[in-house]
Amino acid sequence: MSSVIETRNPATGEALPPVDATPVDAIAGVVAAAAKAQREWAERPFEARAEVAERFVAKVREPAIAEALASAITTEMGKPLRYARSEVANIQSRTLAFIDRARTACADEVGTEGGIEVTTQWRPLGIVAVIAPWNFPVSTPNNLVMSALLTGNAAVLKPSEYTPRCGALYHEALAGLVPEGLFGLVQGGGEVGRGLVEADLDMVAFTGSIATGQAIMRSAAGGMKRLVLELGGKDPMIVLPGADVEAAAAFAVRNSLINSGQVCVSTERVFVHVDLEAEFVARVQAEVAKLRVGDPRAEDTDLGPMANAAQRQLVLDQLEDARARGAEVLVAGESHGPGYWLAPSVVRGVADDMRIATEETFGPVVSLSRFADADEVVRRANATDYGLGASVWGPEVDSKAVADRLEAGMIGINRGLSAAAGAPWVGWKLSGFGYSRSAAGMRNFMQPRTHARTVG
Repeated sequence: MSSVIETRNPATGEALPPVDATPVDAIAGVVAAAAKAQREWAERPFEARAEVAERFVAKVREPAIAEALASAITTEMGKPLRYARSEVANIQSRTLAFIDRARTACADEVGTEGGIEVTTQWRPLGIVAVIAPWNFPVSTPNNLVMSALLTGNAAVLKPSEYTPRCGALYHEALAGLVPEGLFGLVQGGGEVGRGLVEADLDMVAFTGSIATGQAIMRSAAGGMKRLVLELGGKDPMIVLPGADVEAAAAFAVRNSLINSGQVCVSTERVFVHVDLEAEFVARVQAEVAKLRVGDPRAEDTDLGPMANAAQRQLVLDQLEDARARGAEVLVAGESHGPGYWLAPSVVRGVADDMRIATEETFGPVVSLSRFADADEVVRRANATDYGLGASVWGPEVDSKAVADRLEAGMIGINRGLSAAAGAPWVGWKLSGFGYSRSAAGMRNFMQPRTHARTVG
């Protein structure tokens, strides 16, 4: 394994300063330090742990720290700076929300039945490995790290090898506020990730591909390690007769293209009723034409480059397959260098067996198909191994009836999906194993223990 991690600025193609990789044989020491610190951390009252999380929020609100995090996100993965700043703001608001949810999750529950009183206690598992993706390199690890720490666990973070500086800066902001060793950091690629999963820990929280998630499950089986896995999506959007076409088209473009389509809950399959197709397609093309693709550090940029060359090539290959098999490319996104640039594409007439319909795209493409009736579109939307998110647009009664038949963990009706109101972030089928964010999700990071006594 290389002793350093080499990355490039996606906007320029220029090499960034290398980051030291963690030797695989050093992982055990990081985990052991986390285990030592976790024992004292778990004994702290919940409010003491919550106070640390509040101090972290205050620290990340400091302009210099917030801007350093946002700048690293833009430099390492190409996200426009204004959206990178939003990602940093997100970790502040979400951490505060997580405090309330974790408080509920950690509370004992008491019930009585047949003269027996049972108290269910919720206790931390121990050490949680957090293996993070590159598309939201600060907010996604924060979701999982905070879930672990607030519930009394230790955490060891492995950032993506594409965004090691983002992970290092996040770690630096938090590690000094908790007991030494409680929040560990390891850096590297697949070999380091495998070494971390195989280490003497209690749980793995991972966001990434299905193939890697399956490999983690196999590795974790021997030690019966707990898992929370978010494994991508192929989210459908269904536009029914009677839908607000203007609003639906605007959402289709926004949710297909934001972050250059590199979002686990991007809209990747848009199904439009035949009666609305012409108007909908025209509005989509008009919305795409408004977008500014350019320097991610410019304040008016909507879309920057893709994060890496491999992901851009995957999208190009899917587009070429669709074109060769009869799909109509209405807007052909241009690929150019020296960075990893790919302008938005709009593709109409996508058939269900094309690669762009069956494989996760994770790129700036609006993929359009038509349908004739509700039974047809439900069948086609569900004909996938993925099941993360979905949205349905149309009259409320009709939309809910279709939504209730979709095999997806999170569904929006005349809007995008949301984890508001303490809802879990959860997938269906191969898109997820376990879930997080809600109070119930926090309990995926905990072990229930019951005490029973006779009463009366």
